[in-house]
This record gives sequence, C-alpha cells and structure tokens, in this order.
Amino acid sequence: MADIVLSTLNAKYIHASFGLRYLLANLGELRDRACLLEFDINQRPLEIVEILLAQNPKIIGLGVYIWNVTETAEIVDALKRLRPDITIVLGGPEVSFESEQQRIVQLADYVITGEADLKFAEVCGQLLSGEKPVSKMIPAELPDLARLVLPYDLYSENDIAHRIIYIEASRGCPFTCEFCLSSLDVPVRQIPLPLLLEKMQQLLDRGLRQFKFVDRTFNLNLNTSRAILEFFLERLQPGLFVHFEMIPDRLPEALRELIARFPAGVLQFEVGIQTFDVAVSKNISRRQDYAKLADNFGFLRAETGVHIHADLIVGLPGETLESFAAGFDRLVALRPQEIQVGILKRLRGTPIIRHDRAFQMIYSADPPYEILQNGLIDFPAMQKMRRFARYWDLIGNSGNFVETTPLLWSASGSPFTGVMRLSEWMFAKIGRQHSIALVRLAELLFQFLTIELAMEPRFAAEVMWRDWQRTGRTEKPNFLGDFVSNQDVQAARAKQLAPKRQARHLSAS
Repeated sequence: MADIVLSTLNAKYIHASFGLRYLLANLGELRDRACLLEFDINQRPLEIVEILLAQNPKIIGLGVYIWNVTETAEIVDALKRLRPDITIVLGGPEVSFESEQQRIVQLADYVITGEADLKFAEVCGQLLSGEKPVSKMIPAELPDLARLVLPYDLYSENDIAHRIIYIEASRGCPFTCEFCLSSLDVPVRQIPLPLLLEKMQQLLDRGLRQFKFVDRTFNLNLNTSRAILEFFLERLQPGLFVHFEMIPDRLPEALRELIARFPAGVLQFEVGIQTFDVAVSKNISRRQDYAKLADNFGFLRAETGVHIHADLIVGLPGETLESFAAGFDRLVALRPQEIQVGILKRLRGTPIIRHDRAFQMIYSADPPYEILQNGLIDFPAMQKMRRFARYWDLIGNSGNFVETTPLLWSASGSPFTGVMRLSEWMFAKIGRQHSIALVRLAELLFQFLTIELAMEPRFAAEVMWRDWQRTGRTEKPNFLGDFVSNQDVQAARAKQLAPKRQARHLSAS
C-alpha cells in the first residue's frame, strides 16, 4: 500500500521512466509513503487501473507524453469514475502546454507544468496535510540542479540487466529550433559533475554497460564532455556502450582526440541535422555550419569507430520533396550508419505554428500530431514519404542489408530515387508497411533488384547472402536456393556469429 503512486505508460517495456524516478528520489520525507509502478502502452487500461487501485493510494501522479496521452486519458477517466476521492496529478510535456482544452486535463485534479522534480513533492505535501493548491494548473519553477537528489539508485537490478538506463549531465538547449520543445528551455544547466561521475561509477559497479545520455547538446560544454569521455575511456570493458546526442558542427580537436581512442562499437552519436536547405533552416530558426558538419562526419567515419545515427525531417516549412531528396542524398554520401527519416510533428507549445498560414501546414489533431500536408507537399505525396521512411528503416537502418542497400541506387546514382522506387514498388506489391517477416522482406528485395532493376541474379544473391550471414543467420532462404551451395551454408554455420545491430553496420564499413 502507498499513499502516493507514481506511474506512467512507457512506449516499450525496455524504456525505464527517468522522470518518475526523479520525482520519487526528490520526495524527501514522503518517499517512504510512495511507490513507482510502470506500464507500457500495450497493456490494457482497465488492467492498469486495477493495479493502481490495489495500492489504495490517496494521490496518483501520472507522467503524460505524446506516446501515451490517449491511453492515459482512458485510465484517468476510469479512476475518477471508480474512486473520485483519489487526487490525480498530471505532469509531463504533453500537458505542460496548450492544455486548457485537453480532455485528460479536464478529467484530472491538478497539472504541474514544467520540470516538476521538486514541485511534485511540494504539492503532495500540501494535499496530504489537507491543503488544496490555489489553482488546477501549477507551474513549476526551473529547479536548481544542485539541489536535486539524483535518481540512479532507483534503477533496479532488473532494470540494469534488461532495460535502457537514461543519464543526464545537463538540461536545456541553447538553440531555438521551432519544431522542438527544447527550444522553450533556453538556459543550459549542468548537473554537478563530481556527483554525476560518482553515480555513474556506482552503476558500472552494479553491472550496467549501456548508458544513454539524454542531453540535447552533449558536446556544448567542452569540459563536461571531456570529463565524461575520459571517465568511460579509463573504464573500457566488454559490452560498454554509450549513447550521446551531439551538435553536428561542433567537434573541437580536444574532443576528437578523445573520441578517436575509443574502440569501435562503444560510442554512438545521435546527430540531428533535420535539413540541408539553408532557407528551411532559417525558417525554423536553426543555426548549422554545413561545411563543419561534413568535416566532422568525415573525421568520425575515417578515424573513429563511432556509430552515427543522423536525423532528417520531412515536412518542414519551405522544404520541397526535391530539396529533401537532395538533402537525403547528401547525407547518405556522408556515410552515417543510420539515417532516421522522421515526419514533422507539431508538438504542443512549439513556435512552429507561426508558419501554419504562410506554408498551409495541416497537422493531425491526434497524437503524435504528424503533418498531413502543406502547401509544398500534398497529402498523397506525404503518404509516399511515410512509406519511404518506413521501408528505409526496415532495409537501410536495420543493419540487415548493409551491402545490399547501396544496390538500390547503383543505376540511378540517387539514393532517394532508388529508395523511393523500391518503396512504391513494394507497397504496390504487398499493400502494407508493417508485419513483414524478415525472410519475406529479403525475398521482396531480391525480386526488386533482379526483376525491377534487372540486376544479374547471381551477383545480387551473393551480396544478399553475405548480409544474411552478417545478421547471424545460417539457414539458406528458399529464394537464394539456386545460388547458395550446401558448402556455403556449412561455412556460414562454422562462423556462428550474431553481432548486435551496431556491429552489423560496422562489419561492412
């Protein structure tokens, strides 16, 4: 039983809620009266309600995000019908902006907007002592990060063994990209570095090997970046994997020297490029030095073992299909191991709405609020781009077809043209983008190469067989039966390698 229950619906089980752990860690004297219950969006809302009510709580705090707001609203509705005496307190980015008309806000008792690390404890203290906050909407002041209790001891042994563990060295972002909520959080604030390093050592001692930093601009503060990289460099061990979000055009020599000393497969950089069009960058208030960006990519690919995950966005104001295609081709030429093609989302509170009239931006009214069309890309074309993004993720990003993927544009010379041609062909062929078994996907890819592109079958088969083995598979798929001998299969089984996704990309670099 607990007086305070903290809960949320994660997108997947492997995601451990960082925000809820911060709230629990900072409850002070109320911490012993609270518990944390995590769910995921695939669980039935009424079953979640049953588990929450079994705690017989007085207060339920719910973290609300773009991926769970629909399901969480259903849960809040049931809770208030069954136990109207329980106080529901909401928090999270999805209810921190433009919240007046939201059904979930209307159902709840209170909403804390902004960073609620300390404010939640204050509100709970009021409620449990019989006081009522003066307003339903409770803005939280930016907390002094030096005052926060860091939440890393709240990751359980099971979390460390089976889930993604999030770390932060700073909060905020110095940039003002209009599609991003971080543009509203301009001051960049640092977690006290000695304390953070102490907590990371404790996680290492407990067996954690994969660290995912959530800082929006990890390489902004050179001293902090160097200290954290040096920390991991001095503690290299099998299985260590560290993920950072990086500013693509900022990689000074001091960082380069450190990065180059890491073995392949330890570091992953998520690099948000979003667009290569200068006018579009200006429209969304994004500053980017493309020459430095290209130079940094060249260094990372030629002189380090860093795995690069780069982002582009479809649907930005002023971006045409032609300019996006040119940007996609330009990014492929820089050779990141993964390119995430995202569809623009109109997140609540972001200033990108100022372009709605000029660029005729029309978004879905439902989460995740993706753009449906604009004045330059109509709805049918935007649907094609959704399929493009999905098929690219299955084939270009998965690590299953590292050598095969470049064959798609070997004739046209344009990666965008080649992938779009595959996308249109595949959708016409099977009429879906999801629930495609890997062997079926591989067979379709082989058919496209050999029939649609008229590629010599034996050559395509040899390339695809190498990719098939790279994924750790040794069985001979039927569609390659005429081109792969039993001796080839026996040789593949002798290797029996099953590298992780990053390693599959790396092995073909």
